[in-house]
Amino acid sequence: MRLRQMAVDPLGARVPNLRRRRIVNAAWIGSAWAGASIAVGLLLVVVAGVVARGIGSINPTFLTTPTDPFGSGGGISNAIVGTAILVALASAMAVPVGILTALYTSEFASRRLASGLRYVLDVLNGVPTIITGIFVFGLLVVGRSQSGWAGAAGLAIVMVPLIARSGQEVLALVPSGLREASLALGASRWRTVLRVVIPTSIGGLVTGALLAVARAAGETAPLLFTCSIFPNLVQTDPSRVLPNIPITIFQFSESPDPVKHAQAWAAALVLIAFVLAVSMVARLLSARTRRRLQELR
Repeated sequence: MRLRQMAVDPLGARVPNLRRRRIVNAAWIGSAWAGASIAVGLLLVVVAGVVARGIGSINPTFLTTPTDPFGSGGGISNAIVGTAILVALASAMAVPVGILTALYTSEFASRRLASGLRYVLDVLNGVPTIITGIFVFGLLVVGRSQSGWAGAAGLAIVMVPLIARSGQEVLALVPSGLREASLALGASRWRTVLRVVIPTSIGGLVTGALLAVARAAGETAPLLFTCSIFPNLVQTDPSRVLPNIPITIFQFSESPDPVKHAQAWAAALVLIAFVLAVSMVARLLSARTRRRLQELR
């Protein structure tokens, strides 16, 4: 009876219940494909919906004129400029801190300390961004006023754990033989990191920074508490409140004017286009870095 339940695989070895195993394997592969298809389908539905509702309001006037709070005209040039400044300031704060944290955790910290730092970063990465906004509000806004600096600080806190964790993963891919060869030639630890590790992984580090920038550009919760009461003018002084696209979308969507609703969809389309462009660049850099690191192994 047992011999009848045995099957033969392509290599000639007898495997019990081979047919059942193939069925289960095919079922799991089908489930994985279904899950991936649902995820991609949801993304396509969201993007297509935003494009269908917002493309009609995209024009040069919309992109080059400030918001008109009282009429149906105007655009989001002030929000585009303000968002660019906020993201630039946040990146200037978060990228050095995130990369240095990744380098310290991966290259200098003890195993126990590195494990603790990774746990802290994972927890910080999972904290709701509205909590970050309340924290920055209490730290930098209460007793003062909202400002671009406060908004950038809130976005930077969101970006740091993303940059640090992605940097740690990239640095872990650097072959240990490169470090050992550099140390064997008499280079110090910091010089090895500066001259060998960083140049080898720079593409991956930049990729993590770009992904963090893409996420920060669309964050609304930290800006609600720190940079949401702004004039409808092009503002470039970060000591004052800077207009930004996420808050502008929120304000337009709350307006009773249908034209403002259409402009909210158009602003969302501009934001999605920026996020998709940055994500594509990050993916290309990530693929290039992985190929380079695989060649070094």
